[in-house]
Amino acid sequence: MTKAATEQYDLIVIGGGMAGLPLSQKAALKGRKTALVEKELLGGTCLNRGCIPTKTMIHSAKIMHHVRRAAEFGIVVGEPKADLQAIVRRKDEVVKPIRDGAYRGAGKIEKLHLIEGDARFEGPGRLAVGDRWLESATIVINTGTEATIPPIDGLDGVDYLTNRSALELTELPESLIIVGGGYVGVEFAQMYARFGSQVTLLQRAERLVPNEEPDISAVLRYVFQREGIEVVTGAEVTGVKQAGDTVVVSARIGAGGQTFQSTRLLLATGRTPNTAGLNLAAVGVDTDRAGFIKVDDRFQTSAAGILAMGDVKGPPMFTHSARDDAEILYRVLIKADSTASVDHRLVPHAVFTDPAIGSVGLTEAEARKQGYALKIGVQPFKSVAKARAIGETDGFIKIIADDATDKILGAHIIGPEGDNLIHELIVAMRVGATFQDVANAIHIHPTLAEGVNVAAGGVHREEGAG
Repeated sequence: MTKAATEQYDLIVIGGGMAGLPLSQKAALKGRKTALVEKELLGGTCLNRGCIPTKTMIHSAKIMHHVRRAAEFGIVVGEPKADLQAIVRRKDEVVKPIRDGAYRGAGKIEKLHLIEGDARFEGPGRLAVGDRWLESATIVINTGTEATIPPIDGLDGVDYLTNRSALELTELPESLIIVGGGYVGVEFAQMYARFGSQVTLLQRAERLVPNEEPDISAVLRYVFQREGIEVVTGAEVTGVKQAGDTVVVSARIGAGGQTFQSTRLLLATGRTPNTAGLNLAAVGVDTDRAGFIKVDDRFQTSAAGILAMGDVKGPPMFTHSARDDAEILYRVLIKADSTASVDHRLVPHAVFTDPAIGSVGLTEAEARKQGYALKIGVQPFKSVAKARAIGETDGFIKIIADDATDKILGAHIIGPEGDNLIHELIVAMRVGATFQDVANAIHIHPTLAEGVNVAAGGVHREEGAG
């Protein structure tokens, strides 16, 4: 096929996710002729198969859980039943207008050209997209990630699920094995268990969500087991096979082995960057062993004129950090801001289980490893009046402070609205507030936020220190 004449741009962005879309829009509005190349749908993983759709379905699962608990609050109802077709339909109805709005917004910007297709580097500053040639002195890669498919014996003979296909099921699995106990695995485990599936979660590490505080992992495991989820840690999956309508999973646990059976299998074993088809070797862009693009603190790759942002460059891999990437890179490229950098950036995160997890800054172990003497405050939700009133008392709030300065080094919450409550402590850390500043601020009674106030007021030097 004969390619058309080369199209020249001031900026090319590969990938219209939550970093690529705003960067390309803002650059075009500032007069830069910009090409935005997207092979699937605008909005990327977050909008189409991640944050928004999963949290929409998780909320349906939470409603089911509340209905089951209604008798605890003096309400008489029958046993709820999940209509998965209706749940998926509602999820799609939530996502579609947001995505449609993204397309409308992009279409209104004169200097923004949306180009559909796969991009491949053909040389410095030069891309092939289908039968088109695009050139620019500045190209930004924002191609995101996809589910990692681990090298498990027999996997090619099994109709397994990933986070993407698990959002499209319209028939509830009778039973479900989930391999992986990180953020994706635990959210799907609780969601499908609440819908009515018998869920078994196999985690290779010795605890769930191993990047969180150990006590958070312990609370989550307790809640999962109370809700009927079988949690098996220290389990290395060695093989799978299809036996009629049943999936048989073999795992090494300690010195022995064990098999598990279910009707469906979901893999939640991490993320792989979408870099394989970009032909990065042709332009000298370095990646790590996993394929993530190496960048400096201003998103510059090893190749002049090529930058990368969002998940494709590796952790942190969150929508909110991707949006911040776009803002910083806009300042770098368009505003020529020499101070714009991710250096010392504070990136919080949440896990949308129930109870929810919110975290920012250093864990206790990380702070100790860095040599800090600590002051720590912990407030269990069972001692928070509002938590008792609403019947959600699992979990705690933990604040970690520097003994020398009283500045907050980290904060970690698992409990009701933990994903929202953490923001008070994010702001406190951002402005350099001490734990006393949080403790001295009057908090409304009765609210869950009082727990943050009391946790800060309970920060103290460790016994025997200083």
